[in-house]
Amino acid sequence: MVETPVSSCKKWRLCFRSVRWFMLFLCCFKSIVSGQIRYSIPEEMKKGSLIGNVAHDLGLNVERLRSGHARIVTRQSIQYTELKTDKGVLVVKERIDREQLCGDVTPCSFSFEVILENPMELHQITVEITDINDNFPVFRKGEIQLEIGESAALGSRFLLPAAEDADVGSNGLQTYLLTASDAFGLKQHSNPDGQKYAELVIQNALDREKEPRISLRLIAVDGGSPPRSGTVNIDITVLDANDNPPIFNQSLYRAAVLENAIKGTYITTVNASDADAGSNGLMTYRFSNVKKHLTDTFSLNEYTGTITLTGEVDYEKDKKYEIMIEAVDQGGLTDSSKVLIEILDVNDNAPVINVMSFSSPVLENSPVGSTVAIINVIDADSDQNGKITCSTDRLLPFKIKSTLTNYYALITDSSFDREAVPEYNITVQATDSGSPSLSSTTVLHLKIADVNDNAPVFDQISYVTHLIENNSPGVSVFSVTAGDNDWNQNARISYFLEDTAINGSPASLYVSINSENGAIHALRSFDYEQVKELNLVVKAQDGGS
Repeated sequence: MVETPVSSCKKWRLCFRSVRWFMLFLCCFKSIVSGQIRYSIPEEMKKGSLIGNVAHDLGLNVERLRSGHARIVTRQSIQYTELKTDKGVLVVKERIDREQLCGDVTPCSFSFEVILENPMELHQITVEITDINDNFPVFRKGEIQLEIGESAALGSRFLLPAAEDADVGSNGLQTYLLTASDAFGLKQHSNPDGQKYAELVIQNALDREKEPRISLRLIAVDGGSPPRSGTVNIDITVLDANDNPPIFNQSLYRAAVLENAIKGTYITTVNASDADAGSNGLMTYRFSNVKKHLTDTFSLNEYTGTITLTGEVDYEKDKKYEIMIEAVDQGGLTDSSKVLIEILDVNDNAPVINVMSFSSPVLENSPVGSTVAIINVIDADSDQNGKITCSTDRLLPFKIKSTLTNYYALITDSSFDREAVPEYNITVQATDSGSPSLSSTTVLHLKIADVNDNAPVFDQISYVTHLIENNSPGVSVFSVTAGDNDWNQNARISYFLEDTAINGSPASLYVSINSENGAIHALRSFDYEQVKELNLVVKAQDGGS
């Protein structure tokens, strides 16, 4: 506090000074703590079954989970797990069917995040679901009917419909068995994707006159313990002489199509030839061992072998298709070839911004580098089309920092001054690297909370007034006014008289001040011959703490 020198003129002079009070708030901000853990459980566990001790595995105590309001954040439509914060464990909340969750995809897992507040922590948890043998191999048709000419060469092969087993790995389909037959054997194959199928192979010459119909059973067996199996009957009609099968000119056809291609787009054409003449040399093409969604997506001209697009393809769902094609002549002889169709990605998905956590308001004395928000950005496209750049307005005191994969932190880049800027509208933009690029934005409205960093200031350095002697006690002498740039309680001003002496007596015996409005009143009647001037010091104090 600095006093203003007092003038010596024969007047009552009121001199005042400002007292400024500063409180320093020390706020501790920690960087976002990140962790990743992984659990593995079998499918079909009962609700409430223990998955793992999250608190122990993350090195946290149970009290931290409760005080930090730990919660699970997931993009799954069903929340399969539940975090018991009172015990620090993760348990099964809903029935988990691996086949429903992942289909043929292995390994099967789902991930989610656990967020804690005060301070912010972000942990990623992945739960891998292992398969149990709860499905039988199934043939889509109850019966397989074949027509084979009696002159079919030894070694001729006939592609059989594959069985489907929803289980994976060792619990999935492993082998095929064929009931005993002198004429036929079985040859088994595996596709690159692991699908197993079989071909019927002629081992001995057929004789229609001796055996015009042959009945066999094909058994599909999985690798579970105990194993499960499925069966289909094979009815073979032996035809007269057609001794040359169709032959494809390629064993594998490759093609590619953009994911935004319109219906009717040409894919490729397969071609086979048959050395027989006349009707025995005529043949048609057909799909073999394809699932229904493939026949809804692609069409095959049975006479020309041309494949066209009849449905919609989406790179984000299926990156390629493998289709088996059969060429069948009039005598029932066949050959098979594979068509591999690659789906090409186009930039058809804009980034999706999710604000996972947002702190508003923040104190104006928050240190640089404080975390304001945690943002998750997902782009369903791949490669460059799915590569994300996250940014904000460079003119604002914020920047974005990448944390975990697809996660970003919005942090402060410079100090705040609430008295200058009380709030910010922060635009966060996520842009992919496609051509042309796609982007999304979201706006965060951040308020700045006041701290008591401004002292009251009088509107004048000193005040001078006059009072006629023989005044009435209680008369108003003068009023002083101070202002404070802070807000609310921090700007609420109270006025006080400092201890000064008048003719050897305390000033408080001569005048009083209204603490709320700064009005000064005389407590007694003054005599000019005894007191010619009063020198007073007034303190203005705000209500901050």
